[in-house]
Amino acid sequence: MKERERMMAVKREIRLIALDMDGTLLNHNQEITEENKKAIKRAKESDIQIVISTGRPFQQIERYMDELNLSSFSVTINGSEIWEGRGKLIEQHLFRKEQIERLWKLANIHNLTYWAITEGEIFHNNIPHHVDLSKYKWLKFGFDIHDTNLRNMIIEELRKDDLEVTNSSPTNLEINPLGINKGAALEKVCDRLGFTMDHVMAVGDSLNDISMIKKAGFGVAMGNAQDTVKNAADWTTATNEENGVAKAIYEVLGSC
Repeated sequence: MKERERMMAVKREIRLIALDMDGTLLNHNQEITEENKKAIKRAKESDIQIVISTGRPFQQIERYMDELNLSSFSVTINGSEIWEGRGKLIEQHLFRKEQIERLWKLANIHNLTYWAITEGEIFHNNIPHHVDLSKYKWLKFGFDIHDTNLRNMIIEELRKDDLEVTNSSPTNLEINPLGINKGAALEKVCDRLGFTMDHVMAVGDSLNDISMIKKAGFGVAMGNAQDTVKNAADWTTATNEENGVAKAIYEVLGSC
């Protein structure tokens, strides 16, 4: 009973809602449902900040921010960048050149499907072999590995370096510099807004969401989330095909 009362008190004090995108805010058609839009509008009318917190770069979330009429902060590339409003970059964290060389070498040795996000460009298995890696600002590297044994072996290799290793689906790996994650970025957003993570509800479905779900006052896993995420959360909502974001928002608004 005491835990239930504590969570009710936490939900009444929510001042910011952090939403992952893929597998969370977006359905399988990459759309925001009308029910989710309506709930987000209700939250904004209750003076709750809505912050997109995603593995995507800023260029890939702008149209969704337009759709939701959002003008607050946003966390992109798993925390490698923090943005204010509609395009003011306030913080950026980059890989060191030797880290990118190591990741690229792993991709080539094991013939892995990979992608890499730089400032202004995304590579998909097409980093030229003659390229000077130091000419780019590298923000995130990823692998898609369907072979479980190989994926686990690569994870062990990556753990030898100063790297943050998560995922955005069960078969991929997302790599950022060590300590760069959604939770750490949201703490900085909260500092700017004048409150702590105790006043945050964070909603997500994958391992790159765990840092913010654990740090938030109210951490919510989607119904379609990976089991590790559900175990880390305070509560599990419906799936992204069943307006899980709206259900989570109404869970908070009903406590206000």
